[in-house]
Amino acid sequence: MSPERDAQTARFLEDHGLAAARREPLAGDASTRRYERLHPAGGAALILMDQPPVLESPVCPPGATQCERLALGYNAAARLAAGSIAAFVTTAAYLRDHGLSAPRVVAFDVDSGLAVLEDLGDALFATLIAKGEAETPLYEAAVDVQVQLHEQRPPDVLEAEGLAWPLLTYDALALKVSTDTFLEWWPKFAGLPPFGADAVAEWDALWAPVWVRGEAGASVFCHRDYHAQNLLWLPERAGAARVGLLDFQDALRAHPSWDLTHLLQDARRDVSPELEASMLERYLRARPAVAREEFLADYRALAASNAARILGRVFARQALLGRSQYKAFMPRTWRYLERNLRDPQLAGLKAWFDTHVPAEARA
Repeated sequence: MSPERDAQTARFLEDHGLAAARREPLAGDASTRRYERLHPAGGAALILMDQPPVLESPVCPPGATQCERLALGYNAAARLAAGSIAAFVTTAAYLRDHGLSAPRVVAFDVDSGLAVLEDLGDALFATLIAKGEAETPLYEAAVDVQVQLHEQRPPDVLEAEGLAWPLLTYDALALKVSTDTFLEWWPKFAGLPPFGADAVAEWDALWAPVWVRGEAGASVFCHRDYHAQNLLWLPERAGAARVGLLDFQDALRAHPSWDLTHLLQDARRDVSPELEASMLERYLRARPAVAREEFLADYRALAASNAARILGRVFARQALLGRSQYKAFMPRTWRYLERNLRDPQLAGLKAWFDTHVPAEARA
């Protein structure tokens, strides 16, 4: 942290009566956010979220054209919130208003990119399972959160604390620019030549129906990064509120399968095909009006798109930036991608990968 940012943070904490709190840095992730646990004298622990706005490209203005979004950069094109405090505050309020466990926001400053949050603890699903906790009950609760969220159509704008944040649609352009990061980053990582114009044109033609289906089905609130390292177990609460929710500021209106693809094809931990199938059945039993075969086809297609995005923008890009820990996740993500591509409806995409990304170039 720069001296200037440190001084700004200290002023923010002082303004909210937390100047004397002991500050404990927490482990970071691939984002530009930083977290600390605050220990006020005689009070419960809190979380400081530090998201300097200057570190991110602009977000997508409502009503922006595709050309305008592309000109503004990746965040606008992919409809990411750039860590916006306004997005976090309004999304947290929406989730809490629907009986779910998002952190209460104790204090915030949108312009400086700082917020103090309720501390929901450290009982991450991934941590608990690694220590021997049975995974099925945790995943059942996580699926129940999805069912509860999908029972109502989300609003166009999220509002709370005098703030408003548009809940945009995960549309075909956002899906395309996200998936296309595979084309940019995987050859650089794997030592392949850049994909030629014909290969790129074929890629676009094969993926286009998937992205169109994703936009056409965009009807529910989507957390967007819904997996075992962003979910906390809160057993003292009841029902779906037992699942603590983190890192939801990039929320959109999206296809109902989208968060399930993150949860059940988790790039950071193995989810067995048996558990995946069982949880999809749980979701579909709870929502009998959903057209089963159409939903599962969309699930596999969008999961394939997501795996390509993760391999490109998240893992290959981060590895090339020197964060070698992401290499460990690549084989698992390739297995997910290859499993999805066994769907006969995705045969063209399977052939594309088999032609242009040989087995030895798949980490």
